[in-house]
This record gives sequence, structure tokens and C-alpha cells, in this order.
Amino acid sequence: MRRALCPTVIVSALAVGVASGAHAQDMEPRSYSNAPVGLNFLVAGYAYTRGGLAFDGALPITDPHLNISSAVLAYGRVLDVRGQSAKFNVLVPLSSLTGTADYAGQPIQRDVTGLADPAVKLSVNLYGAPALSLKEFAAYEQDLIIGASLRVIAPLGN
Repeated sequence: MRRALCPTVIVSALAVGVASGAHAQDMEPRSYSNAPVGLNFLVAGYAYTRGGLAFDGALPITDPHLNISSAVLAYGRVLDVRGQSAKFNVLVPLSSLTGTADYAGQPIQRDVTGLADPAVKLSVNLYGAPALSLKEFAAYEQDLIIGASLRVIAPLGN
């Protein structure tokens, strides 16, 4: 087992070291947790945010007030990738923003509603989460999981 784990750890460390263009992290709870292969799921969510925004003091924007309503619809499927479980997700967000601020001493207002950038995500377990049928999954006990994800966001939204 150590022979199989060692190359995975080395490749992961190299990928992190080479990825100089990666500037952010996106973690979802249970992204790498195991589930039965073939399982489909549909997710719907909503969030409302109200408040201001911090701007650079050199910008002539003051007194910002924002109201943002966001909804998301997502589809996911559990896959078998080389004997390990994986998840494929498609996310379609919809947002509405209403905001006011003072720009160079003049009040301004903006209202925007529409689709935000859709995304697809593939999460693949590299170690510790084998691809299991529903029957095998019933007896499975989770331990250490090592995984990797690729998320692509299409700049199609408003």
C-alpha cells in the first residue's frame, strides 16, 4: 500500500508546486466522501446577503449598500474512475444584485439580474474511497481520503 501511496503524494506535491496560476481555493463539505457509484443527486440552494463593500481608499466610491439574492441549481453523479469513486457536478447559479453608492460625491444605483457563471467540477479520489456498489457501500467504513478536483467556470454569466 505504501508503494501505491508514495507516487500519489509525490505527484500531488509537484502539482501544487507547479500551479503558480492557482490563486484561490474552493472547498465544499464532503467533496471527497464516498458514495455508491451511479448515485445521482439534485441540489438547490438560496442565499441573501446585505451590506457594504470595502474599497481602496484611493477610489472615489463611498457609502456602498448592496442587496444580493443568489440561487443555485446543481446536478451531480457519482462515478468509478480507475477503481476510486469520483463525482461530476454541474452548477447553474442565478443572482440578483441591487446596489447604491456615492461615486465622486454623486449617488449612483445599479440593478443586475441574470445567470451567473455556470461551472462543472470533477472530484476524483486518489486514495481511500473505492468505487462501491450500493450493497458494498452499506458495509463500508470511511478512513483517510486523498482527492483532487478540477473546476471549470465558463464566463457566460451577467
